[in-house]
Amino acid sequence: MLTVKPEDQSDLQRINFQNSEGLAGCSPDKTVTQIDADYVRLSASDTEIIIYAKKGERPYIIYWGALLEHSSAEELIALSTRQWAHGGPATDIGQSLSNELATGIAGPSGFVAHRQGNDWAAIFVVEHVLEDSENQVRIVCSDRNTGLKAIYDIKLDPSSNVALATTSISNDGDEPISIDWCASLCIPVDESLSTLKNFTGRWAMEFQEQAVSVFRGSYVRENKTGRTSHDNFPGLIAMSASASENSGRVVGLHLGWSGNNRVRMDRHSDGHNSVQMGELFHPGEMVLAPGQSYTTPILYAAQSENGLSDLSQKFHHCLNTSVLDGRIANKPRLVHYNTWEAVYFDHCEDRLTTLAEKAAEVGAERFVLDDGWFGARRNDQAGLGDWWVSKDVYPNGLEPLADKVRSLGMEFGIWFEPEMVNPDSDLFRAHPEWVLEAKGVAQIPSRQQYVLDLTRPEVSEYLYEKISKIVDDLGITYIKWDMNRDIQHPGSGSTENSGRSAVHKQTKSVYALIDRLRKANPELEIESCSSGGARADFGILRYTDRIWLSDSNDALDRQKIQRGASHFFPLNVLGSHVGPKQCHITKRTLSMELRAATAMFGHMGMELDLLSESAEDLETLKQGIAIYKQHRDVLHNGKFYRLDTPDYLNVTGSVSLDKQAALFSCAKTDGHTTTLPGRLQFPGLDKTKRYQLKIIWPVSDFVVTEPSIVDTLDLRGEGSVFSGEALTVHGIQLPLLYPESCIIFALQSV
Repeated sequence: MLTVKPEDQSDLQRINFQNSEGLAGCSPDKTVTQIDADYVRLSASDTEIIIYAKKGERPYIIYWGALLEHSSAEELIALSTRQWAHGGPATDIGQSLSNELATGIAGPSGFVAHRQGNDWAAIFVVEHVLEDSENQVRIVCSDRNTGLKAIYDIKLDPSSNVALATTSISNDGDEPISIDWCASLCIPVDESLSTLKNFTGRWAMEFQEQAVSVFRGSYVRENKTGRTSHDNFPGLIAMSASASENSGRVVGLHLGWSGNNRVRMDRHSDGHNSVQMGELFHPGEMVLAPGQSYTTPILYAAQSENGLSDLSQKFHHCLNTSVLDGRIANKPRLVHYNTWEAVYFDHCEDRLTTLAEKAAEVGAERFVLDDGWFGARRNDQAGLGDWWVSKDVYPNGLEPLADKVRSLGMEFGIWFEPEMVNPDSDLFRAHPEWVLEAKGVAQIPSRQQYVLDLTRPEVSEYLYEKISKIVDDLGITYIKWDMNRDIQHPGSGSTENSGRSAVHKQTKSVYALIDRLRKANPELEIESCSSGGARADFGILRYTDRIWLSDSNDALDRQKIQRGASHFFPLNVLGSHVGPKQCHITKRTLSMELRAATAMFGHMGMELDLLSESAEDLETLKQGIAIYKQHRDVLHNGKFYRLDTPDYLNVTGSVSLDKQAALFSCAKTDGHTTTLPGRLQFPGLDKTKRYQLKIIWPVSDFVVTEPSIVDTLDLRGEGSVFSGEALTVHGIQLPLLYPESCIIFALQSV
């Protein structure tokens, strides 16, 4: 809860928020309380934020960390006293929520703006502080010299212990102002956090973990692809030297934004350390006319004294309760069958009908028709933008296929790439001016497609009408929403934009279009895909229900991709499919047991030609889908854990909130130099309970030598019962396994 000093309680008065673009809960008609206090405290079950917010002075974060039960803000301020040192200014220049340029702080500024080179020296001081009943504070600041106002919305979610923060800048001056940079918030970082974990990669190999030792200077990642990107995920984790999955101090931050971004951490010789994340602007992109305002994307921040898995659990809980809109919160995540790797562009109604029958037979609950069903789309060089069913391929329309799918007990979904257009399309021939481009600069060739300018109302209206008609005519309940290229030259030729870069407005327009479609179709679910995982963030998940992590269905690659993504995203939104026996990207051949086991630990689906798979593999797949359905409540609603393991193992698991059941996946991705693999401890169990332990996957034999612990404990049969304490503290000796295999343990309290 938010508290103020007792002596300040009498000065409270009622006033209304003035800015409607901040965090959820800050609406212009909400009645709030004005506080006359030197500081505010936001407290949740294990996290506390203390902010200095004295009227007439710069606000800053005094403390962000574990819950303090016996310490006052005054004590912390006194203990932070800094003194003059030779070679520096005569007074210490402290940090603020924006580290404005005019403060003179040695580190980088969190806010940079100007009016044609003037009015760049802003210093935001507190005018008043507002709070509501939702553990949220709004700090209203202004700089009369530049005519700017800064409004900081900071909310500590009491359920997840995740902080959500935005900064809003208003132009109260008489002339336009250009904003070059505005961080969502400048957050101080404790010096004890010595390692940065970040996430990089490429197409078909996203969310690769990378560690960097913190150094004196600046760690900076910038992304200007017009989407979240494959290689610069806007998330960062700072760790103490001793931190692991289940212990140690860690701090995680994520910018919930699907456009251009900048992430930086700075450590300086003056002892000031901070993290900034915000939207990256092209020159002149963000210009505020008098009376206009800009609000940053939401920065999500969490801390833990109990390691990386606990940190992830906080982000997962925040996403499920504060980001996703809740429409399908109580609906199971249905098993997909996606047609892409089965047919590509070679659509044939009879073949697709047969595939639908086979998909239903093995347990699919949703059939998603991928690219190739519309216009002249017989390959990836034509047809984008012509969103009507192709009479050449479907002379009777798609209604017969959709009806057949539903008669088999499955939902019918479909693929769109609304933001793109092929030059070879009716739409482009009619409206070549509807694309983003830089005037006088040649378009960068990419997949034979251009980016539509959704900031033009007529473009968004066209897309809404075309998509809505398909959804209505076919009874569509699911859209795979794709975006398959970067935006290198995002200039908008509309009258309003006059050639300026429009990534900010384009991203907002994408959000608005999806939001409009969902509001008109409350049952519609939407998946965010962007040539795989290039648009996966909390921003897009405010408007969608699932993210497609990667175009690679190679199970070994997926083990790494899904582990990396799990630092911020829960299993219920991670689209994970069983691919063909030989992956078309890596050409690696993998068993059905490994493919199915990998897909189970996500939102499971299939993307393979079921008509070319062996009867044995189809039966194995059917059994894997049945196991997923049986345990998906634990997987998607439990607490998720990663385990610290050698490189040749990837172990993850989920424990039900009541600790009655658990599921753990142990993938052996490579060989090892020891005679046997080590022991596996199961975190998250109730040490006072007793659990029946079984191995429920794979269905075929998997140990190298026999007899083994699997036989001794009858783990493939009735299993054996152990205390939660023995399983957590001592653990089980793993059997000798072949590389490229995966076993799944199920635990049930007895």
